[in-house]
Amino acid sequence: MATDKSLTIDCATEGDVLRVTPRGEIDLSTSPSLRRSLQAALAEGTLPVEIVLSEVPYMDSSGVATLVEALQTCRRQQRTLTLVSPSHRVASIFKISKLDTVFTIRDSDA
Repeated sequence: MATDKSLTIDCATEGDVLRVTPRGEIDLSTSPSLRRSLQAALAEGTLPVEIVLSEVPYMDSSGVATLVEALQTCRRQQRTLTLVSPSHRVASIFKISKLDTVFTIRDSDA
């Protein structure tokens, strides 16, 4: 688990998926921590990746850029990346930027 002043990040293999769960706001000051955690998690393995965003109340463009970078890494590795349960506020960022057509976004963890 990585910790920033207002962001914690859990990375764990659950069944046949690598699940990354950030908790807290993802902004210019915390996105480097998320980036490092994602890079470390994606450095090994071939499992599909799920990033659970249910406990992320706010994300700015630096957070979005970090997720785009992770998606590009997954594509190079021929892995899938799914965003799971983004809050309404975070989901609207992807919709406004039309990134909801680039990312696979699932409403629930089920």
